[in-house]
Amino acid sequence: MAKKKALSNKDIMSLYMNYVLKHNKKPDTVYKFSSENKFDEQDFYMHFTSFEALEKYIFNIFFENTIGILNKSQDYNSFDSRNKLLSFYYTFFENLTANRSYVMFSLEQEKNSLKGLKKLSKLRHNFTNYIKEIDIDMIDVKQKQIDQIQQKALQESAWVQFLITLKFWMEDSSKSFEKTDIFIEKSVNTSFDILQITPLKSVIDFGKFLFKEKVNLNL
Repeated sequence: MAKKKALSNKDIMSLYMNYVLKHNKKPDTVYKFSSENKFDEQDFYMHFTSFEALEKYIFNIFFENTIGILNKSQDYNSFDSRNKLLSFYYTFFENLTANRSYVMFSLEQEKNSLKGLKKLSKLRHNFTNYIKEIDIDMIDVKQKQIDQIQQKALQESAWVQFLITLKFWMEDSSKSFEKTDIFIEKSVNTSFDILQITPLKSVIDFGKFLFKEKVNLNL
């Protein structure tokens, strides 16, 4: 008898996403999920300890796929930190849009409390590390302790900005999510302008955009 092909993390991820979209709910148990997809329950546990661990993996895969695409671009590697972050956002949200039905199902009920959502914890860890790695310029105070505080504050504020963008995308009804692209451009540019203490034009411009769209920033 032919030996069954071993399942990979991504195989299980694909089966799980398909199950959720087909049944419009999470599987009741790992046993039921594995039985419906004709593999042994123990094969699931070889890869993930629970559905919650699988969900963390899925959202982090969106991040890893984004970084993989960006690193293949010679242009991206030559960008400054502002344009690297813009490229990240555009690419990441293209990935989300390609999987919008699953993302909306997974986050819709909790979109007003995204900040503490456990299924985003692995994504949060890698995103904040990414913010550190792209080496965003800040005020040089030449004191290690204060520099560390600044870096931590930058990473945390960048994560909040990311969540605000995610919530905006979830509520965006514009064609091809054009307003999300505008939101990304204005919010990232405004953040960098504030860091560099440059004129307030972009801050005011972004404020007008938020007011027009009546964005609810309560996470």
